[in-house]
Amino acid sequence: MIPIKLDIQGLYSYKEKQTIEFDKLTAAGLFGIFGAVGSGKSSILEAILLALYGSTERLSDRGEKNSMVNLQSDHLLLNFEFSSGKNNAKTYLARYSAKRNSKNFEDIKPAEHTFYEKVDGNWEPITARAEEIVGMKKEHFKQTVIIPQGKFREFIDQKPLDQAKMMKELFGLERFDLSFKTGTLLKAVKEQKIRLETQLQGLEAFSEEGLDEKQSQFTQLKTQATDASQQLKNAETDVRLQENLRAKNQQLSKFKAERESLNIQRPEIEKQRQLHAEFIKAKTHLRPVWDNIRDTSADLEKYKVSVIDCERFKLEFAKEIEELEAQEAELKQKNQERPQRESKIRDLKKVIEIQSLESQRELANNKLLSLQPIIEAKKQAQKALEAKIAELESEAEKFETTDSSQLANLISTAKDWKNLESQLSKFQSEEIEIAKEVDRINEKLEALKDTIPAKDGSFEKWENAQKSSIQELEKQRDLLMQKQGLAAHVHLLNAGEACPLCGAVEHPNPLESDGSSALSAKDQQIHQAKKVLEQIQTSKTSHNELIFHLENHQKTAATIQNELQTTEQNLGAIKSSLLKEGINSHENLLAKIQSIEHSSLARERLIQSVKTHRKNWDADRALIDQSEKDLQQAQLKLQSVLSNISAKKEEIRDMAFCKKYFQKDSQAITATIEGVESDIEKAIQALDGKQKHLREKRSGSDKNLADLSSFTKLRDESSVKLEKLEAEFKALKTQHGFQDEERLIRLFQHSLDAEKVARDIADFDRKHDIAENRIQELEAERGVSEFQEQAFQELITSFESLKTNAETFQNQVLLLDKEIQEAIGKLAEKRSLQADFAKLEIRESYLKELDNMFRGSGFVKFVSSIYLKELCNTANVRFMKLCKNRLSLEIDDNNTFWVIDYLNGGKKRLLKTLSGGQTFQASLCLALALAEKVKALNQADQSFFFMDEGFGALDKNALRVVFETLKSLRHENRIVGIISHVEDLQQEIGVFANVELDPELGSQVSYSF
Repeated sequence: MIPIKLDIQGLYSYKEKQTIEFDKLTAAGLFGIFGAVGSGKSSILEAILLALYGSTERLSDRGEKNSMVNLQSDHLLLNFEFSSGKNNAKTYLARYSAKRNSKNFEDIKPAEHTFYEKVDGNWEPITARAEEIVGMKKEHFKQTVIIPQGKFREFIDQKPLDQAKMMKELFGLERFDLSFKTGTLLKAVKEQKIRLETQLQGLEAFSEEGLDEKQSQFTQLKTQATDASQQLKNAETDVRLQENLRAKNQQLSKFKAERESLNIQRPEIEKQRQLHAEFIKAKTHLRPVWDNIRDTSADLEKYKVSVIDCERFKLEFAKEIEELEAQEAELKQKNQERPQRESKIRDLKKVIEIQSLESQRELANNKLLSLQPIIEAKKQAQKALEAKIAELESEAEKFETTDSSQLANLISTAKDWKNLESQLSKFQSEEIEIAKEVDRINEKLEALKDTIPAKDGSFEKWENAQKSSIQELEKQRDLLMQKQGLAAHVHLLNAGEACPLCGAVEHPNPLESDGSSALSAKDQQIHQAKKVLEQIQTSKTSHNELIFHLENHQKTAATIQNELQTTEQNLGAIKSSLLKEGINSHENLLAKIQSIEHSSLARERLIQSVKTHRKNWDADRALIDQSEKDLQQAQLKLQSVLSNISAKKEEIRDMAFCKKYFQKDSQAITATIEGVESDIEKAIQALDGKQKHLREKRSGSDKNLADLSSFTKLRDESSVKLEKLEAEFKALKTQHGFQDEERLIRLFQHSLDAEKVARDIADFDRKHDIAENRIQELEAERGVSEFQEQAFQELITSFESLKTNAETFQNQVLLLDKEIQEAIGKLAEKRSLQADFAKLEIRESYLKELDNMFRGSGFVKFVSSIYLKELCNTANVRFMKLCKNRLSLEIDDNNTFWVIDYLNGGKKRLLKTLSGGQTFQASLCLALALAEKVKALNQADQSFFFMDEGFGALDKNALRVVFETLKSLRHENRIVGIISHVEDLQQEIGVFANVELDPELGSQVSYSF
C-alpha cells in the first residue's frame, strides 16, 4: 500500500480541511511529519486508520465518536487516496464521513464508510473492505505498515501463540493446516464405508441361481397368459353386439315416454299460440300510432306554457333596456373630460422630477467642495515619500551584492566538514572494536573445533555417525521388544496344535524370555546416545552462529574501511577547495559565512524598507488618481443636473397651475396625482360595465322574441298533428277487429315475452316431430324390440370371469418380469459396491496415516516457527549493525525471543533486559523485516513504512545510526515516513510536512518544498 493523498476535516484538532500531499512526500523515499507536542501529527495516522478500518487507535468508532469530531465542527470528513494490489497497480479511495445531530450536539449520526476504485479515470464504488484491498487486518497493518504512537514494540511483546497466529493469518499459513481436511476426508470415507456395508447387507438376498429359476417360471406363465387373452377377445365381441342392442332398446323406451309427455302439454301450448298471435298484431300495427298520440299531446302542452313565459319576458326586457341607456349617456359625458385631467397629471409629475434634480444638484456641489483640499494634502505627502526612497536607495548601494548560491555552498560545506570529521572519528573507533570482536570469535571457533573427534573431522560427520549409532541401537531395541512380546504367548503353544502366528503344528524351539533387564539397558544406551547427539547439535549450532557472526563482522569491517577511505577523501577534497579561497580552518569558514550573512542582512533590510516605501507611494498615487477622477465626475454630474432641471421646466404646459405645487412636498403631489388617476380609471371601468350590461340585455330581448315566434309555430303544428293521429288510430282499430279499446290497451301493457313464447312453441313442435320419427326408426330395426335383459346379464357374467382370469395371468407375468429386471440390476449394483468397498478400505488406511501426521495443528506450528526464525534472521542483519555487533536476536523452539550478548561470551538473556533505546532498535529491525516479508508476499515493487515517535529514547550516535539505516532503505525501493518532534531529525530530513496548531483555525499543514 502506497498513500497518495489524505484530506482531513473535523477530526480532533483539524477544524478546517487540510490536505496531506503524500505523493510529493513519498517521492523523496524518506520524509518526515514534524510539529510541536499536541499539534496534530499523530492524528494523521489516526485518520488513515479511520478511513481504512473505521476505527482509530485511541478511540472506538462506536460509543466514542463524539470525542473524535472537532468541538467547533459539525461534521467529520476523511478522503484517503492510495494504491494497492499487485505492484500497487490499482488506485483506491477510502471515504469516511460523520455528522453531528442538529438537535443534540453530543450525538453523532452513524458514519458513512465507502470505498471506490479508479477505473478509466473515474471513481466507481466497490463493496470490498480494507482487509481485502490491503490484504491484512487492522492489527497486522499497525505492526507492518503504520506503527502508531506507543505501539512500536507491540509485536515483540506479543505472546508466542499470538505471534504464531499472526504469522498464520498474515502469510496464509492456514493452507498448511491439513488436520481438519484430513479428518474430514477420513470421516467421509468411514461414513461411505458404513453406507456401502449397509447397501451390501440389503443385497445379500440376490444371487445368480435365484435369477435362473425366475426366468424359467416366466416362460411358462407367458404361454398361459396368451391362451387366456385369446378367449377374452372372442367373448368381448359378443358383449359389444349385445350392448349396442341394449342401448337402442333403452332409446325406444325413452322416446315413447317423451311422446306421451308432449301430448299432455299440447292444450296449454295451443292457448299460448293464440295469445301470441293477437299480441304481435296489436304491437305491430296499432302500438306505434298510440305511442305517437301520447308524445304529441305532451309536446302540445309544453309549447303552450313556453308561449306564455316568452310574452311575460318581453315586457321585462323592454323596461330594463330603457333604464340602462339613460345611465350610459351620463357616464359618456363624464369621460369626455379625461384628456384635460391627464395633461395636468403629467405637469405635476414633472414638478416631482424637478424637485429630485434639485436635491442631486446640492449633493454634487457639496462633493466638489470636499474633494479639492484632500487631493492637495495627498500630493504633499507623496513628495515627502519620494525624498525618503531616494535616501534609502543611496544607503543600499554602499553594500556589495551577496551571491546567495555562494553563501549556500559555504554553509553546506561547513556542515559537511563537521559531519565528516565526526564520521571519521566514529569509523576509526568502530574499526578497533570490530577487530577485537573478530579475535574473540576466532578463539571460540578454535575451542569448538578441539571438541570434534579426530576420526570425524567435522560437526556434520560427527552428527551423522552419532545418528547412525542411535538408529542401530533402536533396531536392536525393536528386536528385543518383538521377542519379548512373542515370548509372552509361548505358554499358549501345545504340541500337535497349529501355531496362531505361522500355522505350524510342531514347536521344536520355543522362545524363552530373559525379562525386561536387557530392554531397559538398551533404552539407557539410546538415551545416553541422544544426549550426546543433542550436545553435538548444540555445538554445531554455536559453531554456525559464530561463523555467521564472523562473516558479518568481516563484512562490516570491510564496509567501515571503505567508508573510512571515502570519508578521508571527501574531507581532503573540501579542505583543498577552501584553501583556494584563503580558508584554512573550520573557524575561518564560519567567520566568513557570518560576515557574508551580516552584510546580506543589512542590505536586505534597506531594500525591504525601500520596497515598503514604494508600495506606500504607489498606494497614495492610486488614491490621488481616484480622487481626481471623483472630482471630474462630480463636476460633470453638477452640469448634467442643471441641464435636466432647465429642460424639465420647459416641458410643463400649465405653469400657472403648477406654481403652487413647487412649494409642496413630493408625497403630497403624488397623493393628488394618484387620486385623480383613480377617479379617471373608475369612470372608464363604470362606462365599460354599463355598455356590457346593456349589450347583454339587448341580446336577451332579441333571443326571447325569436323563442316566442318559434314556440307559437310549434304549438299550432302539434295541435293539427294530434287531430290526424287520433283519426288514424280509430280507423286501425276497426280494420284489425279491436272494438274494445280497454282490451287493446291491456295488450299494449302486457308483459308477454313474445320471443320466448315463440321459441317455446317452436321447441314443442320440434321435440314432438323428433320423438315420432325416432320411434318409427327403432321399431323397424331387427332385434331391438325383442332384446332380453336377463340373457344380457348372463353374458356379462361369463365375460367378467374370462377377463379376471386373463388379468391374473398378465399381472403374474409383469410382476415376475419386474422381479427378474430388478434382480439383474441389483446383481450389477452388488458387484459395483463390492469393488468400491475394496477401494475405500485402501483409502482409509492411507488417510489414517495422514491423520496421525497432521493431528493438533502441529504442522502449522512448525511452519509458523520457520517463518518467525527467518524473520529473526532478517532482522538480525540490521540489528547487529545498529548495536555494533554486540547483540543479536534469537528465537527458541517455543517461539520466545532471546538476546545473544557477545560482550558476555554469547550468553542468552531475556529480551526485557534491553534498554529503552536497544528495545526500540530491536523493534525497528523486526518491524522492517516483517514489512519486507509482506512486500514480497504482495508482490509489490515498492513498499511503505510509517512510524510515529520512538526516537526520544536514543542518544545522538544511536539516532544517527538509525537515521542512516532508514536512509539506506531508499536503495531497497522502500518508502519510510517518520512522525517526530525531535529537532535533530528535522535537520537531517530535507522533505517534510510541518503541522502547527492555530488557536482559531486548528491544525494547519505546510511543506518544506
